[in-house]
Amino acid sequence: MSVFAAFAFVLLLMALGRSLAWRRLVPDSAPDALNIVVLYVCMPASILLQVPKLQFASTAFGVMLVPWLLLVLSTALVLGAARLLRLQRPDTAVLLLEVPLGNTSFLGFALIPVLASPAAMPFAVLYDQFGSFLILSTFGLTVIAIYSGGARPTPAAVVRRVLGFPPFLALVFALTLMPAQPPQAIAAVLQQLAGAMLPLVGLALGMQLKLRLPRAQLLPLGLGLAGKLFVMPALAWLLCLALGLGPDARAAVVLEAAMPPMITAAALAAMARLSPELGSALVGYGVVLSMASLPLWRWWLGL
Repeated sequence: MSVFAAFAFVLLLMALGRSLAWRRLVPDSAPDALNIVVLYVCMPASILLQVPKLQFASTAFGVMLVPWLLLVLSTALVLGAARLLRLQRPDTAVLLLEVPLGNTSFLGFALIPVLASPAAMPFAVLYDQFGSFLILSTFGLTVIAIYSGGARPTPAAVVRRVLGFPPFLALVFALTLMPAQPPQAIAAVLQQLAGAMLPLVGLALGMQLKLRLPRAQLLPLGLGLAGKLFVMPALAWLLCLALGLGPDARAAVVLEAAMPPMITAAALAAMARLSPELGSALVGYGVVLSMASLPLWRWWLGL
């Protein structure tokens, strides 16, 4: 599938999902059900298929380091902008979450093989699992606790969250026991399950899509979208050059950094009553705008 065809397919799926939700042909819980299938079935299958092909070297560790370096840089930028522009505390909390954290698993896993190549996929898994997921489980929950006045997560709670995450368990199995070349029958099944990810993700995104414009929060909305879709991938590209990452690793890192804001982070912020309209707008407009920004970053990488 070409890049143009892939994005046209995603937009079509999102439109179908939005239409199904708008016409009340599916229950409100439908996107959650689709996301669970992706989380428990499609993503583990993709990880088991791709990660065993990875040969650990300095490149792999560089890929895992980049999202944490981006977290440090984004935190400094967001806090500086919040103080300079006198942003509200809830808006600042959402930006702290959504600027460094992108939709690197659901949308990233579905699009990386199309935008880059299958060889980039194992690096995308490392970026997501050792970067985005761990950052959300540690830094993300801490930000929510600080800005909402709740209790900070304990190390034991973080460990339980990590060990109970199906893709992470699949990653551990893929790195230890899964052969690089599994039997053809097993590989075919995994390929079919992984291939279902893009249609399910597209439909779920459409069902969840909200494009309400919070007029009182236009400034943080613009800052968040610019930071996530352009500043973070630009910084990721510079870090890749500094770390000497190869073409496949560099493509995975930059494109993962360019993914739109994370749905899960916005949902957690909304549950804590931290600017739910801003979080929803960042996710909705981020998904739509990324259909244009991601091809630009692919062009920049020379893919």
